Amino acid sequence: MAVTRPNSDDTAISAHDPLLPWLLSIKKALDEWCSDNHSGVVNLDKLLSDCISTFKHHSQYKNDIRFLKIWFLYLEGHKDFEKVFREMEKIEICIGHSLLYQWYALFLEAKGKWQDAHMVYQIGISRKVEPLEKLKEAHSLFLDRISERLNASSLQKVDEGELIESEKRGVNPWSSSTMEDQLKRINAKLIKYDGYRASNKVYSGKVALPSGKNLSRNKIIELGGKKYHIKGCAGQGGFAEIFKAFVNSDPDDVVALKIQKPAFPWEFYMYRQLDQRISDEGRSRYGFAHRIHLYSDCSILVCNYIPQGTVLDAINSYVVIGKSMEEVLCIYYTIEMLCILESLHNVGIIHGDFKPDNLLIRYARDDLTTDGFHDHSGPWRDQGLCLVDWGRGIDLRLFPDNIDFTGDCRTSGFRCVEMQEKKPWKFQVDTYGLCVIVHMMLHGGRSLEVEKKASPDGGFFYQPRSSFKRYWNVELWKNLFSKLLNIGPASDKEVLKNLRGSFQDYMCSNPQLLKKLLELLAKQRSSLCSA
Repeated sequence: MAVTRPNSDDTAISAHDPLLPWLLSIKKALDEWCSDNHSGVVNLDKLLSDCISTFKHHSQYKNDIRFLKIWFLYLEGHKDFEKVFREMEKIEICIGHSLLYQWYALFLEAKGKWQDAHMVYQIGISRKVEPLEKLKEAHSLFLDRISERLNASSLQKVDEGELIESEKRGVNPWSSSTMEDQLKRINAKLIKYDGYRASNKVYSGKVALPSGKNLSRNKIIELGGKKYHIKGCAGQGGFAEIFKAFVNSDPDDVVALKIQKPAFPWEFYMYRQLDQRISDEGRSRYGFAHRIHLYSDCSILVCNYIPQGTVLDAINSYVVIGKSMEEVLCIYYTIEMLCILESLHNVGIIHGDFKPDNLLIRYARDDLTTDGFHDHSGPWRDQGLCLVDWGRGIDLRLFPDNIDFTGDCRTSGFRCVEMQEKKPWKFQVDTYGLCVIVHMMLHGGRSLEVEKKASPDGGFFYQPRSSFKRYWNVELWKNLFSKLLNIGPASDKEVLKNLRGSFQDYMCSNPQLLKKLLELLAKQRSSLCSA
């Protein structure tokens, strides 16, 4: 099928409604596709893409349901549909209409992403889109459908749209019912924390909050008596965006503003728990939150800003030139990650989203030497990694001691073996993430694939599918994956400590390794910080 370009014969209609000829062409292409003539599916995708590119910035079609349908036709054929939806939100395609949320939630539900679908319904309802009652009705029907599916799986009826599994199987720490219960329990403590600012009204500052769709690099917003000069977008996720900002226009006082919709105070609570439980010596490994401003429609978390890039950036800097990270650098970052999880788990906290883009790289202010590496003293205290993004953090002190969890993080490539096999888990959500990151560093960014092997005692064990290069310290890496991929739900304290010790001892056994590390860190700093 050749792409049918819009027919502009009726110039009067085209001038008044330039989208109409495109709609007719797309309808014709769809009719041909539906008549089993699938040879033109690629051209149909191109026609949809061209239509969107042509009109996406036309204010005339921002709230046109016909154009919304074009977006969803395109979204259905796009692998990265989440990126497409984010773009729709940024340029405000029917953002005030309930159909945007209803259709996208149905799309997610069909893909089995029930919790994401529930969140989309909640966002639409919190924004009071029109017609609101239609969206609430659709949400109610969604809950009924999920309940029916879960009843067949010996699970409890869905409460508030979440997939709450029976107590015998454990607890989903990320379900909305669990989160709501915990926020109620900690509220008296939360409101007393330094930096907590809450309002029951929507954000109504003189200047609109920045977002991908209305970002101005010179925008200044005022919060709690401080002025934040927005300098650019530093990152974004499904429901939050992070901006670099100068405090009171001072370039020496830089922070990160995390703007999230709907409001989400849990991450601020987790940062305050880190303040209380992690020693001063190791606190810089976990990021800082200065304050949070809560409104009825959003929250703004003010955090420290670390500009030197992430572990993912470091991995990608090798991938783009067709190489893998040098083993000595892999060992160093492995030691850092083991140390981070060892300290974290010892104080009853699980990160829950341990991946390379949540690990920021810190560089020492002073020059590094081989002295102080083993005990992390001197300039080495400022060198290393910093774990951020605590929205999925789990405070084990809010659960019974013998608790097991059953929720699914739904992060592709980072679902631990227990999640994949629908078994209870605890610390494995973090230790599996560490294994994935190590594998990415060693194997040029490739994700970890695990195979299940029979063991001599009649049981089984897990190991990476990828082989190790002969010139690596194979036993060191084999021991790491063997221990962490097969770790039980009990405390991993001794396992992490012993693994960290084995990697540190290897590095310190040869002065040439430490000298090589210093050279690589200096080279990496020059490369990433200048990018």
